[in-house]
Parts: sequence; C-alpha cells; structure tokens
Amino acid sequence: MIKIGQLQFPDPPVVLAPMEDVSDPPFRIICRQMGADMVYSEFISSDGLIRNASKSLIKLDIFPEERPVAIQVFGHDEKSMLEAVEMIEKANPEIIDINFGCPVKKIVRKGAGAAFLLKQDEMVRITGMIVKKTSKPVTVKTRLGWDSQSIGIVNLCEKLQDSGVVAIALHARTAVQVYSGHADWSWFLKIKENQRFKIPLIGNGDIKSPFDAEKMIKEYYVDGVMIGRAAIGNPFIFREISTYLKEGKILSRPDLAERVEVCRKHFTQSATWKGERQAIMEMRKHYKPYFKGIEGCKELKIRLMEATNSDEIHIILDQMKNKYKH
Repeated sequence: MIKIGQLQFPDPPVVLAPMEDVSDPPFRIICRQMGADMVYSEFISSDGLIRNASKSLIKLDIFPEERPVAIQVFGHDEKSMLEAVEMIEKANPEIIDINFGCPVKKIVRKGAGAAFLLKQDEMVRITGMIVKKTSKPVTVKTRLGWDSQSIGIVNLCEKLQDSGVVAIALHARTAVQVYSGHADWSWFLKIKENQRFKIPLIGNGDIKSPFDAEKMIKEYYVDGVMIGRAAIGNPFIFREISTYLKEGKILSRPDLAERVEVCRKHFTQSATWKGERQAIMEMRKHYKPYFKGIEGCKELKIRLMEATNSDEIHIILDQMKNKYKH
C-alpha cells in the first residue's frame, strides 16, 4: 500500500506528469479513464494567480472525473507563492505540488523552477512555509541538481521530507540537461538507501513502455512512476502500464478506430473548456503521436495540422477512420 497524503494506492501509482499546455483538464480526464492513478496539473505561476491573470486562473479548474488531482505551482519568492497557495487551496485539489524542477530558460531567469537547485536552502525554507500555510498535503517535483557537478539530491530529499512534504517526484536529469541525454535512475537507489528517507519517491524520466515502468519499480525501488512526454498523444500508455504491472499482460496497441475517437474526444473537450481557436492550436502537438505508425495517412495528418475549425477537424477524423479502418 502506497500512501501519499490521505490518498492510498494498492499498487505503485502511475501518474500523469505536469506539462505546460498538455496536462489540462480535458487531457487529464482522458488519462484517468485510461488508467492513470493520479494526475498533475500544468504548472501555474504564483505571480499570475495573485494578479488574477485569466491564463493562470483557468488552470485551477478541476472536474470530478479527473480526481485525484495535484495542482502544481511555481514562483520565485515566498510572498507570491504563499498567497498563491491560499488561492489553490480554494480549488480543493487533493495535493498541492511545488515545481522546483522546470529547466525552461524563461522560468529559470525569473529565479523559479530549477533555479532553486542553485539555492537549495531557500527551496527547503519556502517548502516548509508552504506546508505550514496549507491544510492540503504538499509534494515537490524537482531534478537531480543544477548540473552533474552539483548533484546533492540524496541530502536534499531528506531535507524536503523533514520540511513536511508527503512525497517527492524526481526527474532523474539535471537542469542543464533539460530533456537531452539519458535519465540517471541510479539516483533513485541512492535516495532509497538512505534509511532516514521514508516518504514515497515517484520516479520520472525516460519511461516509454510498461517494461520501463516495471524496471524502475523493481530494480530502482521507486514507489510510483510519472509519465510525461510519452503520454503526449498517447494516453493509452497508462492502460498499457497499469495492465502490465497488475496482470502481467501486454496489451496490443489501440486500433485506428479507438485512436480517432479518443483524439476526437480530446479535441471536443478542449474546445468546450478553452474555446475552439485555442483548442485547434494546442491539439496540433498531439496529432502525430495519436496516429503514429499508421501507414498511408500522412496527408490526412497534415490536413489535421492545417485545419482551422471544428467541422473540418471532425470531417478529417471521419475520413481517417473510414479510409484506414481494419
């Protein structure tokens, strides 16, 4: 039994990672339906929340069918982050997560995200203040260190635990790596070998298949796995991993008919939630992976990318389903 705050999971949980312009409510709902045990929101700017910026406020939306949900916040100073936590608490997520790992330059330049890996004492101090500020369980997502010469993640995880967080999600790359190279899973073992470290450790980085998830859990002793980029346009990965971990079964890849209908549902829910124009733009990153490996549909995928209204998208999806159905 894995316990994160008040949430209990009978098996190692498989969770959706926080990803900007990806982990929104429509996609989170689909991932939950496909077997994700928990989902994380896109990261939300503390400054944006306290300014009542619409782009930040809409990210507080939570729908019943996607719970349990962790809402993730990032910021550069304690004042804005503590004020933002008050607002997040009112949205009533199951967990509040702090982003101390985003390596994107525009975030780091502001002193937020992975920039805290260069000021770890402040990271721990702010975390402790947030824990005391809210009645919600608090978790942290971070990286190994700023670069390969400054990895101190074992000690940092212990300090974060002592500050009161109930779990840590670790992307096993440094901030400098961004998403290049390979995640170094050996650090999961080193953290788990620390006898003072007791809270759940969720592993993230380079999980692309059920076999990867199993290996990370069985050989590196993580308490759960977090799926990020491998879920983009491929929410089916949660079903595949969950089925394999629980039953030892390898599922066949979804057929074209299912891919089309899940993609259609994703687009429709996105258009309803954020408006047609924004949904059309943001869905473009999903089309290629949704239909990866389907021979002969290159032209229709290009048309999906170029579509400018909902009717056109639905027509193309129908053509794809009818032309290439088995």
